[in-house]
Amino acid sequence: MDTTDETIAENRRRYEDLKRAGQAHAPRALPPPSPRGLPLDAAAIRHAETIPGGWYWTTRLARGEALRIALDHGPSSVALVAWSAADPSERLNYADTVKVQWTTALRKGRVLFSDMGRVMLALIEDSCGAHDALAGGSNAASNAARYPGGPHRNTRDNLVLAALKSGLDRRDIPALVTFFAPVSVGPEGRLTWNAAACGAGDFVDLRAEMDLLVTLSNCLHPLDPAPDYAPNPVAATRFLPPPPAPDDPCRTASVEAARGYENNALAGFSKEDRP
Repeated sequence: MDTTDETIAENRRRYEDLKRAGQAHAPRALPPPSPRGLPLDAAAIRHAETIPGGWYWTTRLARGEALRIALDHGPSSVALVAWSAADPSERLNYADTVKVQWTTALRKGRVLFSDMGRVMLALIEDSCGAHDALAGGSNAASNAARYPGGPHRNTRDNLVLAALKSGLDRRDIPALVTFFAPVSVGPEGRLTWNAAACGAGDFVDLRAEMDLLVTLSNCLHPLDPAPDYAPNPVAATRFLPPPPAPDDPCRTASVEAARGYENNALAGFSKEDRP
């Protein structure tokens, strides 16, 4: 074994040791997927929006509010970026989200981290767990290569427009997470698409753990094998969920998640605060 191989092996050993230490405090299992058709309390709904295929929507979420993204009109993929409403220089960090929780599998019980080590959003309900934190979103070039007869709207341009309308710039756009994008990593490290993993009727509920500015983009994912550019509309509903229980899995699933909530508390983001 040469020096390079030894270095790789040592780095791999350290990674596995850290992973075991981090996962040793995790529960044996996260909650099961949420049932499709789980209703919302009509009195808790504060705003409902339908995002047409190819378009985007920006909203503000107060700490304690939640956002349901639902495939009421058929399959689609929804990219999400988020900024702290108080200081937009704090933004979603999907790399830390994956690294800190030792998994790319975002599902009920997981959280989304900011680049300041704080929890931005918690996945309090999720019917499929088929979401992508690796491949990113579409752009003009990827759409042109895939779909003739364009140009077609794409996530990159949608996010630039959303940022500009919010007083931000393209440099303020963080890497994104895409919901209902069933991307997995195969044995050889290749990204694959499993269309059977999600579809019409699936939904995810995201609870805001700080005041947020959130943008959703409803465009086809760059790995989606669909031959035609025809994203379905997506339902987005802002609502007030029940307060988190003391054993809320999002807060207790790992020591890293618990530490993220401690960072929130240090910044004045208390779980008792509700809009």
